Amino acid sequence: MKDIFVVTHTEAAHHLENRVGGWFDSDLTHRGLQEAEAIAERLASLIGSGAVEIYSSDLRRASQTAAAIARRLGQTVQETSALREISYGVAGGKPQAWLDARYTPAPDDNRLDCDGGIDGAETRRDVARRVFPFIDGVVRRRCEKQIIVTHGFTLSMVIAAWMKIPIDATGFLAFPAKSGSITHLRQDDFFRNRAVLFIGDRAHLSGI
Repeated sequence: MKDIFVVTHTEAAHHLENRVGGWFDSDLTHRGLQEAEAIAERLASLIGSGAVEIYSSDLRRASQTAAAIARRLGQTVQETSALREISYGVAGGKPQAWLDARYTPAPDDNRLDCDGGIDGAETRRDVARRVFPFIDGVVRRRCEKQIIVTHGFTLSMVIAAWMKIPIDATGFLAFPAKSGSITHLRQDDFFRNRAVLFIGDRAHLSGI
């Protein structure tokens, strides 16, 4: 049986500053660091003993979340740009109001290849093309317990890749989850079914 726990990074500085995230590299806040420790404790209780692999987006807010988990579990982290948040191009790091005033939502007939009219921004297809092969590689590994630390938008593509949903079918796909959440994916050994046991759980943050 394979268990994959997908974590969305905890509170970061750009959240409080109301700035656009994407590839803008902000650090966790004090609260975010506390939330990361709470996630680490929750994962330790869910995973128990045995080998664990940890993968993380290389953006600091994700890698700092992953570092707290790795310390608690006594493991190392493999960082990758494949798990980054969707890029908002030139809007990254700018006030959210700047993006809101310029962003054009994707039309129904071009959900996958619309960049919102923002220079340098990624499309849904761009994100899927880097996430899908990476997740496929993670799933193929023999380790039965794995942790993936990523971002809110990217989480949806991780789940889609896990469920083997074709990229061309992800135009309207969304699995909303707030920062600091845990999503549990499981594949059984007999039927080989890929289940989503829960999405975006944040009960571990209730005491913070």
